[in-house]
Amino acid sequence: MTTPTALATDEARTRLRELTVIDVRTPGEYAGGHLPGALNIPLDRLQRALPDIRHAAGRGDVLVVCASGARSQNACKILAENGITAATLSGGTGAWAADGHELHRPQSASRATWGMERQVRLTAGVIVLLGLLLGLVVHPAFQLIPAGIAGGLVFSALTNTCGMAAMLAKLPHNRPRAADLDNTLAALRNR
Repeated sequence: MTTPTALATDEARTRLRELTVIDVRTPGEYAGGHLPGALNIPLDRLQRALPDIRHAAGRGDVLVVCASGARSQNACKILAENGITAATLSGGTGAWAADGHELHRPQSASRATWGMERQVRLTAGVIVLLGLLLGLVVHPAFQLIPAGIAGGLVFSALTNTCGMAAMLAKLPHNRPRAADLDNTLAALRNR
């Protein structure tokens, strides 16, 4: 494979027609805007798609995309462990849009789903406020809840992973319908 492990947005844009682009964000994030021609296979569904991704990689280079680059790096690692070489988009769709490149949005997207980072911020904030309130009203021991969230955020930053995002990704609005994933895998096989 001739693709480096990371592509800058301009290089990815010039090679877009020759790449198989896999977006590993949640379906809601994908619907909010994705690279032209990108196929949505959420990170937690990547194992199921391995045979089809391997087949696509045999025909050409694979580019894995997420919001900022962290999930796509994890996806590239999973793919590499399974003998599939893929590159990630440096800075993800955020960098793509910031560089003035077009994002596609499905016409069928009736409502905007918040991005995973925004969902994590809301959830962490609500839990912290609830823990502080319970600590004031019920018992001071409830203040351990915000301390646990703070510790989790520090761990998340140090390891570039996010357990809360992994849990939120399992919520129904963040998961593809089985038929949607089947259609995506069929499209990947037919490329």
